[in-house]
Amino acid sequence: MSASAPSAISNGINAFERRLRELGWIEGRSIATEYRWAEGRFERLAGFAADFVRQKCDIIVAEGTVAVVAAKQATATIPIVFPVAGDPVGNNLVASLARPGGNVTGLSIQATDLAPKRLELFREIVPGLTRLAIMANVGSPNALLEVGEVQATVRALRLEATAVEVRRAEDITPAFEALKGRADALYVVPDPLVLSNRVRINALALELRLPTMYAYRDYVETGGLASYGTNLTNLFQRAGDFVDKILRGANPADIPVEQPTKFDLVVNLTTAKALGLAIPESFLLRADEVIE
Repeated sequence: MSASAPSAISNGINAFERRLRELGWIEGRSIATEYRWAEGRFERLAGFAADFVRQKCDIIVAEGTVAVVAAKQATATIPIVFPVAGDPVGNNLVASLARPGGNVTGLSIQATDLAPKRLELFREIVPGLTRLAIMANVGSPNALLEVGEVQATVRALRLEATAVEVRRAEDITPAFEALKGRADALYVVPDPLVLSNRVRINALALELRLPTMYAYRDYVETGGLASYGTNLTNLFQRAGDFVDKILRGANPADIPVEQPTKFDLVVNLTTAKALGLAIPESFLLRADEVIE
């Protein structure tokens, strides 16, 4: 079950399914999978989780912090694996990273820890940045944690901050209309709602000539300016190993939550040119990927 839309994490799903096949789990023969997509409408997640519990499934794979919370509230016995979740301890998903202690384990994206680094990189490519807009889905617990971290960093850097709050896809366009003339750049907090609507967000930001900073490549390949964070496709692939271990008898309480060790810096040169930004050569040389 996912808080996102299918198109938003298709690369991750493909990597997850491929890894299961490599480990001997063949769809229709040794394993059967069912998908549920909330497409940013978080109120649907509780029903998805309850349905899986009624079916007495062997494992629930929940993508996104809000999806994990819904699954955990629905069952304390069925193992839950998360390919992507932010700050699992801070969001009370697990007791600790080393020993989760319950029926939940998976892979952390450590989104909040990277907020200062993202802002540092953002200032390098947006000369004279003084007014920063921060867009977040205020209905997402992990997004709120990151907003706090971003705001603390903004204060330390003595920048002006404008909060842009959204709860539904319908809030996005009015949020941009209210932002006109009030910001030099936009920091978008990762979340299934904004991930599912990333194309529209990027188009609206470009209309206002706002450079954007994101957490993942998925946003940048659809027109965002830059991202710094973990590789989501790799996380989904690794989640296949977690599922394999549990299906072979491992207890999720004893499987440590994994943290990323590699972070990718991605820059979209086409977007930079459209914004009239000249990205320093030294910055481009440090990037893991430059999209043209």
